[in-house]
Amino acid sequence: MFRLTEYMRQLVAPTPVRPRAGPVKPVVIWNLTRRCNLKCRHCYTVSADVDFPGELDTAQAFDVLDDLGEYGVLGLILSGGEPLARKDFFDIAARARGKARMLALSTNGTRIHGETADRVAEIGFDYVGISIDGIGATNDWFRGVDGAFVEALRGVRECKARGIKVGLRFTLTEGNHRCLPDLLQLCDDEGVDKFYLSHLVYAGRGDKNRGEDAAHLRTRAALDLLMDRAWVAVAEDMPLDIVTGNNDADAGYFLRWVRRNFDEDRAAHVRGHLAAWGGNASGLGVANIDFLGNVHPDTYWSGYTVGNVKERPFSRIWTGDDPMLATLRTRPRPLKGRCGACSLRDVCGGNTRIRALQLTGDPWAEDPACYLTGAEIGVAEGDRLETTPFRGKRHDPVHSYV
Repeated sequence: MFRLTEYMRQLVAPTPVRPRAGPVKPVVIWNLTRRCNLKCRHCYTVSADVDFPGELDTAQAFDVLDDLGEYGVLGLILSGGEPLARKDFFDIAARARGKARMLALSTNGTRIHGETADRVAEIGFDYVGISIDGIGATNDWFRGVDGAFVEALRGVRECKARGIKVGLRFTLTEGNHRCLPDLLQLCDDEGVDKFYLSHLVYAGRGDKNRGEDAAHLRTRAALDLLMDRAWVAVAEDMPLDIVTGNNDADAGYFLRWVRRNFDEDRAAHVRGHLAAWGGNASGLGVANIDFLGNVHPDTYWSGYTVGNVKERPFSRIWTGDDPMLATLRTRPRPLKGRCGACSLRDVCGGNTRIRALQLTGDPWAEDPACYLTGAEIGVAEGDRLETTPFRGKRHDPVHSYV
């Protein structure tokens, strides 16, 4: 996750750069269930409103939570499917309170009203993220259910009425990029605390719908708008925390903006912070537990499993000798193509490796969603990677990747 507002703040209130030291405890995104009442076109879990066999039962979930707490994970995000679809969700959420420094709920928001909203408030989530992919009918088309926008907006308002920190999450595609200005205005109108722009990742139905990935010029235009709004938030004290995810080239694009608008000393300071962050955190600062208990380098790496929490505690899985995790944690990573030659690879960490894997079968190939030009990253442009889907086996042994 690229915290745009946080790094923008370095321009007006700089703080010392603190390089990352030693092993990093991850933020764990836990897909508690695959069940969901919506049918989103970009769903990475291919969820549906049915029961899926094999989900962890309550006792197993409690064991996982106790292990996460003892291990000391930085954050825990309860996700789905729609996590509120689990009958024991509030039992799990109550147990999760205090097991991590930060506890968040990732939801479509349509169920948060009345007594359910009261119980969400009682849990004391540090943050509730609600997904909205456009205004009105645009959102409903993306989310596959009429009325989803109205219900999600009600969820936002119910959270705000109870003093819960709430954010909107928006996945940028060709079909909804025009909604971005209106969604930022919606954040201002409703007092939303955070706005999270997610770039499309080629996983689940997002892989099937990769043709909707926003063109590079549209992506740049979206980031231009976000940077303008983030600067207003910092310079004029209009509190909206803006973050982006799933395209770490955003950090390089922001650095370009800084160099264009500020002196080289401040640009060097910002770059120092970005390099200390290190970009893509798959397998390092972020981990995923899916609804079956399988552990993955992040939520989009469903084709590669490190272990299963039904068989071994997460803490032992994450600190084991898995070769893919070891390579993901290497700096610099063994990147190829434009990513390998990029002068900003210390800033973005090679971007989102799963896109390269889905398109080429090689997780270390260049990320086709990088929208920076050759001149901006210090490489000869040449021919970009052909974005042809990989048709081979996606569950090959790890030794074919590392």
